[in-house]
Order: sequence, then structure tokens, then C-alpha cells
Amino acid sequence: MGLLALLAGPLLPAVGGWLTGLIWSRGQGLCHLPVPGLMDVCAPVRQVAFVLPVLAVLIVVLATLVALWFGAVWCLRPVRDLADPIAHLGPQNLGHRIRPRGRDELARLSRAIDEMMERVSAGYEGQRRFAANASHELRTPLAVQRTLIEVGMARSLTAEQLELLTGQLLETNERNERLIEGLLALSECEQGLRSRTPHRLDEIVGAVLAGYRDRARDAAVTIYTHFTPRVVIGERVLLERLVTNLVENGIKYNRRSGSLTVTVGGTPALSVVNTGQPVPAEAVASLFEPFRRLARDRTSHGGGAGLGLAIARSITQAHDGIIAARPGEHGGLRVDVQLPSPP
Repeated sequence: MGLLALLAGPLLPAVGGWLTGLIWSRGQGLCHLPVPGLMDVCAPVRQVAFVLPVLAVLIVVLATLVALWFGAVWCLRPVRDLADPIAHLGPQNLGHRIRPRGRDELARLSRAIDEMMERVSAGYEGQRRFAANASHELRTPLAVQRTLIEVGMARSLTAEQLELLTGQLLETNERNERLIEGLLALSECEQGLRSRTPHRLDEIVGAVLAGYRDRARDAAVTIYTHFTPRVVIGERVLLERLVTNLVENGIKYNRRSGSLTVTVGGTPALSVVNTGQPVPAEAVASLFEPFRRLARDRTSHGGGAGLGLAIARSITQAHDGIIAARPGEHGGLRVDVQLPSPP
């Protein structure tokens, strides 16, 4: 219809002009005839000849507007069909997909919307799984605390039993504190950096290792260091937490008479290698997920909540870096952290 209007646009004025010229020429020829009363007829003819071009132009304009309106409605109909399913998307139907056919622009838009919904669905499912895991991690020590308190209230305890009970309560409470602290740190890391200033990564790592010398000696773990000056841009508190988590995991999940090798250099900026139990290659990626542990005995091997590597990954991503892990050559895990160099 739009094409017809475009073709009719230049034709109708031409046809109207031809008719007007024909009527005008014929009228002018008749008006010169010596016929009584002919002049009374010529006046209306001149008026009609003047009005016809105006009417033709108005008709063409009106037809063009109508054709354009119908053409726009027809062209935008697929977009209107997309609006309804998009408007009703929500947590209750995140699995809905448009699944378009064709290769035009609207099909590409629909496929982009489907891909976006895949990412939203994965993120929503991850948040829901995280909340469920956090609830489970908090429920277990709280149940232990409740049981210990009920035992203490049910009967009179000797001094030795009371000391044992209070020690278990204190240990459970400390685990809860570490879990909540880890959750807060994870949430803070995901909000991004508040400041970006240059820091010497080798100095940060050295200060963190100095605070873990006694713990490593108690665990019979030997620490080896290889430092070269390395400047990174970021937030010092978060960088310290990153190094602390990697060093603490390297000592906690190591073996007696094992070793922990910490390297600071160019690429990667930081490397932490321990000699713990063998780690299957297919299980490495899952260790960066919150509340994921290699085995059940890891939960009792120091009271960890399974948030150390998850927090390390969030801190690295906040600094525009990449963290990766792979099984160590002599057992344990090797974690490499790549951080961008300052401009």
C-alpha cells in the first residue's frame, strides 16, 4: 500500500493538472463563442478548474498518510508481538524463550533476548543456590549450639564437663563468626572497588606471610618464597584479604611435612602452591564456588566454611584480574592470580 501511495503521489497531480488544463482550454474556447448567456456558465467552469488541483493534492496527501500509517502498523507488528512475552517475564517463568525463526533484524533481536534470559536465569539460580547453601551452613552450627545448651540445662555438670561444653560452644560460635565474616567479605567484593591506588604486591605478600609463620610451623609446613618487585593498582585491604585466603588455604589443606611455595612476579602476579592431598582436575573449577569443598574431611580440618577461594575470585575480578587453579605436581593445588600492570 505504501508503494502504491508513492506511485500515486506524482501521478495524481499530473492527472489532475491534465484534467484541469483540458477543462480550462475547452472552457476558454467555448467562452469566446457569441452565444447569449454563455458567460454565466464560464464563471463556474473557471472555479472548478481552480479547485481541482487543490482537491487532487489533498487526496494524494490523505492517501499517503493512510498508507504510511498502515505500513507502520504492519512493520511494527512483530515488535508488538515481542512486547507481551517480555512484559510477563519474571522469577516464575525464567525458562520462557522466544526461539525465533529467520535471519532478519527482529530474529537477531529475539535471539539476543533469549541469550540475555539465559544469563539472567543462570544468575538467579546461582543466587538461590547460594542462599540455600548459606542457610544450610548456618543451620548446622546453630543446631549444635542448641543441642549443647540443652544438654547443659538438662543435668548438672562437673567442672570438667562444663569446661568441655563451653569449649565446644566457643568453637561453634567462632565458626559462625568466620562464616558471617566471609559472607560479608564476599558481598563487599562483589560491590567493586572504592579506590584504586598503586601498591607493592610483594610487600603485601611478605607482611601476610609474616603473620602465618607460627601457624605454618605448628602445621609442620615449610614456606618457600620467590619475590620480585611488582606494583598493582587496587585496594590494599582487599589485596591483603586475597593473599590471606590463599595462604591460609595453602596451610590448612596441606599435609604434615608439606610445603607452601609463594611466588610474586610478572605473569602471573601471584602464585601459591601447596602439597596437600591430590586434587582431581575435574573438581578444581567447583572449588571457586561458595561452600564447595573437596571432601567432607575439609570441613573439620580447621573449621572452614568453603568461602576462601570464592572470596579470592571475587577480589581478583574486582581488580580486573583472572584467577585460575590446577592440580599441583606433587599433590595439592596451584593457584595463579593474574593482575593487570599499572599504565
